[in-house]
Amino acid sequence: MADSNSIAWDEQEIAALTAKVGELKASMARVIIGQEDVVNLLVTCLLAGGHALVEGVPGLGKTLLVKSLAQATDMQFRRVQFTPDLMPSDIVGTEILEEDQATRQRAFRFQPGPVFTQVLLADEINRAPPKTQSALLEAMQERSVTFAGQTHMLPRPFFVLATQNPIEQAGTYPLPEAQLDRFLLRIDVVYPTEDEEVLMVSRTTHAGLQDAEPVMDVATLLRLQQLVRDIEIGDHLVRYATRLVRATRPSETTVDAVKKHIGWGAGPRAGQALVLASKARALMQGRLAVTRDDIGAMLLPVLAHRVLRNFEAEADGIAIADVLQALQREIKVA
Repeated sequence: MADSNSIAWDEQEIAALTAKVGELKASMARVIIGQEDVVNLLVTCLLAGGHALVEGVPGLGKTLLVKSLAQATDMQFRRVQFTPDLMPSDIVGTEILEEDQATRQRAFRFQPGPVFTQVLLADEINRAPPKTQSALLEAMQERSVTFAGQTHMLPRPFFVLATQNPIEQAGTYPLPEAQLDRFLLRIDVVYPTEDEEVLMVSRTTHAGLQDAEPVMDVATLLRLQQLVRDIEIGDHLVRYATRLVRATRPSETTVDAVKKHIGWGAGPRAGQALVLASKARALMQGRLAVTRDDIGAMLLPVLAHRVLRNFEAEADGIAIADVLQALQREIKVA
């Protein structure tokens, strides 16, 4: 680990907090079979204080994944299944008319919706109409809900994991680019290996699923999120992260692959997300300073949903990952 004197934290507290990160991953690993990369990215996103957009076909354990994360961190968990008839009030809440039994006077009272939780799974978010999507995404950004002129703060921490099915397109409402930008990371969930799938089938058909063991409380998680903010990053690496983001914009880039295959690049928020996610990854790796490798490792999860291919790239089957690899090869640390 890096010299703990580089940031204004007690060395013993840093050691205790980083140990808790290992315990968190171990607790989830006892429930989640395989998907180590997904778990690492999910925990990284949580420590960075962001939200995650998860893409994967049904049946890969996305609900179990986020539920286990909530259990291991002792946070309240709610799940909302997004459907075409879901209304904004079904998520953020509504006002109900109540009568005071003593005075017989009637008054409206705000009834909080499922967004008033600490971990929210927004399942198949692209099945709800844009108005409903916007209600959730506004809450994600502002960490509050405004209803009838009154602002209601959401709990802290507040973590949203939204899922999308990359295959089904019928009856869906794709998230606009501005709303996709609210998610810190996009995480792709892939099929397990054969051995992992055999173990999964054996375990789930032999005995009931066990819950993740709580290994940290909310106060510890909030301290970890503060520690992530204080992780050191050199000015040259901040500039490197910024140059990577700027190089995704066809009008500004010198990278041929971007000019040829990208229709829309990432905005300034992507640079903030890249630095913050890199800090969280450094802490996950047991370090108190960001390296170039941290930035490289977080580039695809941070930019995958912020960079849009043009028609030619889609027709030729050019993936965003291919373009970002070319970008990394050409953009150097200053």
